[in-house]
Amino acid sequence: MARFELYPDFPSHLSVPDGFVPTNSRGHFTAHNGPIFMAETAGDLRSGFFVLDRHCNGLGFLHGGMMSAFADRSLAVAVWSASRRMSVTLKLTLHYYETVRLGDWVEAHPSVQSVGDGVVQVSADMKVNGAKVAARADATFKLLRRPQKEG
Repeated sequence: MARFELYPDFPSHLSVPDGFVPTNSRGHFTAHNGPIFMAETAGDLRSGFFVLDRHCNGLGFLHGGMMSAFADRSLAVAVWSASRRMSVTLKLTLHYYETVRLGDWVEAHPSVQSVGDGVVQVSADMKVNGAKVAARADATFKLLRRPQKEG
């Protein structure tokens, strides 16, 4: 798959779960930390990634900052799905429950809690290998107005 040419360190023995496809990158940060995969079924907001060496801290576990960045991205996708508007994160809280290891599949299961007055409340369970909840993310996003066209 040509998409993986961007990620020469992606181990060939890892198999992406059925129903997931690579996402298009949205900037250098996401491109560097990918690949990120999305569920391909309409309405299914799950996303996932495999923990690679570059995602790990000095102890060899998934770095909390990577989990946070992945959660933020996953929650933003849910906000977009609910509102069809761009947004910015106002608050993001994570609770970590499990250690995530090299090679593990991390999957976000986001849900929109409320939408109103230009603010969206969202949450996600971050599951490891489809089973244990490794972290829980809760966030508040502010919806942005689309810029007016000139002329």
